[in-house]
Amino acid sequence: MTFLKRYLIPRLIQYLLVTFLGLTAVFILPRLLPIDPIQQRIAQYQTFGMIIPPDQLEYMISTLRSLFGLEGTLWQQYVMFWQRLLTWDFGPSLARFPTPVSTLIAWHLPWTLALLISSLVIGWVVGTLVGGVAGYYHRSKATRLLDGAAMVVRPIPYYILALLLLILFTHVLPLLPRGGGIGIGVTPEFNLAAIWSILLHATLPALTLIIGGITEHFQAMKLIVQTSRSEDHVWYARSAGVKDSTIVFHYVIRNAMLPRITHLGLSLGFVFSGALITEIVFRYPGVGLLLFNAIMHGDYNLIMGISAISIMVITTSILLLDLLLPLVDPRVRHQ
Repeated sequence: MTFLKRYLIPRLIQYLLVTFLGLTAVFILPRLLPIDPIQQRIAQYQTFGMIIPPDQLEYMISTLRSLFGLEGTLWQQYVMFWQRLLTWDFGPSLARFPTPVSTLIAWHLPWTLALLISSLVIGWVVGTLVGGVAGYYHRSKATRLLDGAAMVVRPIPYYILALLLLILFTHVLPLLPRGGGIGIGVTPEFNLAAIWSILLHATLPALTLIIGGITEHFQAMKLIVQTSRSEDHVWYARSAGVKDSTIVFHYVIRNAMLPRITHLGLSLGFVFSGALITEIVFRYPGVGLLLFNAIMHGDYNLIMGISAISIMVITTSILLLDLLLPLVDPRVRHQ
């Protein structure tokens, strides 16, 4: 009962509040842009030579405002926004009319989730384990070498790292495809050729995120283990003749992993933004590339749909990690 009151309910309230504020920001921010998407769309029609009679212009403007949820006062638009959100109806895409926004997101989201989850898990596991061992043997030559490499790579932004890998593996050593999600002429089906093509195209975007994740988790875990290796229970284990490998993996790293689980949730948003930028660099067909094209075309519905789903995915993932923490840390359950 105490766990319910002090841990579970506050986090559920926090989850609902953060999600609500994030989705409200999604509604407000596009309306602060200095462009009118309706007038922009009509100007594009006229640029392509479409002649719109004056008596049909008002009808077209009214229809477009209804399609994009821009009818009525700001409050009426806000209520309509939540109605659409709760029914999973974001309206049609402006740039790919009349395809519904939900259809576009449903096609692109699995690409981003596969890239994000695989690179996040690999980066966290490798960075945490290697950082834990390096922190315990912090005076060895291998640790100093890894530490120096992490200090060089860690400050590099994702888009610079992506460009460096792109130049290295597509121009200097032409081993991997330059971009895209699957080879030309290959149908995205469940067969060996399609899976191999998808893996090849996902290698460079994933490698960008994994390298960034490994260096971050390596440095953080190394510092934690360096501190915890001098604690009493570690000295006692050494005095009792316990092997170093047992002390490292069963006593030191196991205890030091608990704050890293919390950090994993906090870093999720940062990694997600890195995944979006990486997708743009490699033309990877995920949500990041879709969002970039939506911004370039002033596609209100698509921008709001992607932003709303991104917020819900990130806040829900952080909540799940928060709920997972008491299962691995008994101190949280008994607080």
